[in-house]
Amino acid sequence: MGRLSFERQCAEIVAQTEILRGCVEGAGADMTAPVASCPGWNVGQLVRHLGGGQRWAEEQVRTRAAGPLPDEYFRDLSPYADEDPAVLGPWLSEGADRLAAALREAGPDAKLWTPVPGDNAAFYARRFTHETAIHRADATLALGAEYTLDPEVALDGLDEWMELGSLPMHFEVHPVMRELPGPGRTLHFHATDTAPEAGAEWLVDLTGPALAWRRAHEKAAVAVRAPLTDLLLLVYKRRAAVGENVQILGDADLLAFWLDRVDFG
Repeated sequence: MGRLSFERQCAEIVAQTEILRGCVEGAGADMTAPVASCPGWNVGQLVRHLGGGQRWAEEQVRTRAAGPLPDEYFRDLSPYADEDPAVLGPWLSEGADRLAAALREAGPDAKLWTPVPGDNAAFYARRFTHETAIHRADATLALGAEYTLDPEVALDGLDEWMELGSLPMHFEVHPVMRELPGPGRTLHFHATDTAPEAGAEWLVDLTGPALAWRRAHEKAAVAVRAPLTDLLLLVYKRRAAVGENVQILGDADLLAFWLDRVDFG
């Protein structure tokens, strides 16, 4: 169960998309600007990837698909190297609106295939809330604009990242993650701009045979203190683990080791 309601997630898919559309359609926005956090893509291609993913999810939910549908919507981005914002913006909004409508029609408990355990529409509502928010960050930062995110969305985004990044299936899907467990390997993440009652602290525990995490204020081999949105972008590898807003206490090499190997994409 996430921190956001199913309805809030449906609304956020549209809201985050509309903010991104405004950025794309803004004066002087360069759709050919490279996206450093998604090597090989420019802003227009990134937006096509996101919009295509939303359309794919909409079809999964609308049809109650029993397995993964073809994802040709957003895998080949070569045709989208020089996008027109006047075309791209409305197309992006349409996909988000369609996905939110399909999710609301289905309801959170509708049964369908999901790429991780869950098998219901609620997975797609939460996943595409954060897929949209993070790709908005990719485009916003590539265009040199400031990125902000509602704290409730960022908190749930970190929770979801911790949950997905700790799934046992990763040892098979991403064999390099088998290197993560080891004695004394614990990491603590603390949002410095959030009230204690918000539960904005996370402990990643790699000391056992499985990957584990919990919301907790505990000592760890390495602690990372930063504003909430910076923490989210750091674990998503959208920002470096250095800078005036980020404080690392303890074993910085462990943090680098973890960031290099953990993945759920």
